[in-house]
Amino acid sequence: MDVLGFNHLTLRVKQLAKSLPFYCDVLGMTLVHRGRTDVYLTWGDAWICLLEKPEEAGLPQGLGMDHVAFSISEEAFFAAVNTLREKGVPLVREPIERGGGWSVQFTDPDGLVLELFTGDLQKRMKQWK
Repeated sequence: MDVLGFNHLTLRVKQLAKSLPFYCDVLGMTLVHRGRTDVYLTWGDAWICLLEKPEEAGLPQGLGMDHVAFSISEEAFFAAVNTLREKGVPLVREPIERGGGWSVQFTDPDGLVLELFTGDLQKRMKQWK
């Protein structure tokens, strides 16, 4: 397989009505399509689908996705952290320099953990070798 990179991510959410304002208004993602039970958003080069699945949203925490990380420049990182704080977004992990860059983890309205990270894979591997 000759994978080129990140293509898209689909997140199961309980209510689009709660999740869409968070992803668009707080995080600044751009809405490109709205269906009956799904929305498609872009954020930089990332393509994200929010899929409303209220009956499946309460999956056990031991399995499934741990978190999703998105790249952000170091210049924009601290302004983004300030925006999260101003909007009252719960931080799972305060900003920390680790793994070759700055990281902050936070949750969406359904408790999904998202991360903003200034590093890249090459920097992380240099730190962990």
